[in-house]
Amino acid sequence: MAFKTEFVPGDNDLRDLTFRPADPTRARTLSHEQVEMFNRDGFVSPLPALSADEISDLKLYVDDLIDKVVFAPDRRNSYSVTSYHLVCERLYDLILTPLFLDYAEDLIGPDIVCWGMHLFAKMPGDGMEVPLHQDARYWPLTPAKSVTVWLAIDDADEENAAMEFAPGSHAGGALPHEEKALDGSRVLKHAVIDPESYGPRYVNTLKAGQVSLHSDLLLHGSRANLSTRRRSGLTIRYTAAEVAPLDGEEWYISPSMHCRGTILDRWPNCARPVGEHPEFMAGITGDFDGNPPDTGDAG
Repeated sequence: MAFKTEFVPGDNDLRDLTFRPADPTRARTLSHEQVEMFNRDGFVSPLPALSADEISDLKLYVDDLIDKVVFAPDRRNSYSVTSYHLVCERLYDLILTPLFLDYAEDLIGPDIVCWGMHLFAKMPGDGMEVPLHQDARYWPLTPAKSVTVWLAIDDADEENAAMEFAPGSHAGGALPHEEKALDGSRVLKHAVIDPESYGPRYVNTLKAGQVSLHSDLLLHGSRANLSTRRRSGLTIRYTAAEVAPLDGEEWYISPSMHCRGTILDRWPNCARPVGEHPEFMAGITGDFDGNPPDTGDAG
């Protein structure tokens, strides 16, 4: 199955990748200090999200979903669960969690769409890293006004390759990146040039059921998981409805759904799926899961 998964920035890139601070005085769920942390550092963490019972139940669901994807007779792996809200009603409903939207509203405003969700599941002994990168650098959206809610399905810490942030890196706009080979050592092929020059990293330690919020301009990544523990987390991409895709790149927002407020017609609104059908995504792979270019029928 052919599936376009990548936008490649050109020399005449007209996107506005300037960080837009949130107004602390308008926050209703986050504290004034938490919004100021987001503006200063590019992230807020940790934050409460799901109860012990809720995350325990969701973890069982994710366990089953990962098994179905990993053991399917195609090239998918534990990183392949991207935009499965199109085919799994449980994930669709999770995107509409009121608390997640409350957090997002405090940072990007009241009119909110979600254009994607991605499960990053680092299995025990997983040797693949996620290189330090900026999301906005490779999203064909303008202006940069998106926030990722990262929901910990498992406890995440330094031992099992928790996500790492470069505090303050969001303030510099688009940073220079380079392309790396998909050789089995990394998930994403885009990485910031000279990553060590951005200073010490913050290890995003979270308990299962907690979330972190980070700007689309923040440098972030994760190391290989050489531990005996899984580390999985769901990323939900919330964007202000005023944001638009570049001309010719409308395909990128085809999985979007309206979440809150007034949404412009340019944003599609995918229907809630009926039931759980991860098999509908069979054969959809790409650089988002570390798969090299198509060498067979899948791709």
